[in-house]
Amino acid sequence: MTDDQLLRYSRHILLPEIGIEGQQRLLGAHALVIGAGGLGSPIALYLASAGVGRITICDGDTVDLTNLQRQIVHRTDSVGLQKADSARATLAAINPEVEVIAVTERVDADRIATLAAGADVVLDGSDNFATRHAINRACVALRKPLVSGAAVRFDGQVAVFDMRSSHAPCYACLFPEAGESEDTPCSIMGVFAPITGIVGTIQAAEALKLLAGIGERLAGRVLLIDALTMQLRTIKLKKDPACEVCGSAGR
Repeated sequence: MTDDQLLRYSRHILLPEIGIEGQQRLLGAHALVIGAGGLGSPIALYLASAGVGRITICDGDTVDLTNLQRQIVHRTDSVGLQKADSARATLAAINPEVEVIAVTERVDADRIATLAAGADVVLDGSDNFATRHAINRACVALRKPLVSGAAVRFDGQVAVFDMRSSHAPCYACLFPEAGESEDTPCSIMGVFAPITGIVGTIQAAEALKLLAGIGERLAGRVLLIDALTMQLRTIKLKKDPACEVCGSAGR
């Protein structure tokens, strides 16, 4: 590490759980972030400021004025720009040492699998079940840890699916692909601005712990957040042997 890096990341290095070795692991890591919106914004900001060496951000949308209420990686003068490009510019201003790769497309299942293959951790900041399931399938097939989040109205949820363990549940164990879950876009339901920041920040924290090899992760648990009453609760999640993705039915 250079003198500037030792200074920039000094508050991390002071933490005995991280130290120089943990920070070096972050510097050498590659995170794949799907979505540069409400969740992807705080995810990307904290990963970059924490020194994750390489961040790939995927988003096929452009910045709209309605996004700025919660998508804090973008600025007013970013309206009309590709979200991935806008995010890359913001992250470069915060930490120019981090390599940010902007993928300005709505990634399909094959593209997700290709991108995930080169990542150490995948963070899902997407807003629809089709993409979430495609991400999950790629992570199961590649045995990549997945940090999943969702937020709508005043409610949020975060979970870690660490597919490096054969006993770990996957996203489809929680929301089966053949289930009746419906997308509820915030353009219809509305979304409380800070809930996206709360969920995205927790996702970033879980990813950093995974990359640094520290702490107890949310693996096998789902954190539920009610920002209206500011209540949090955790439910346990076990692997579904009949899961069509990670269980015996999917083999």
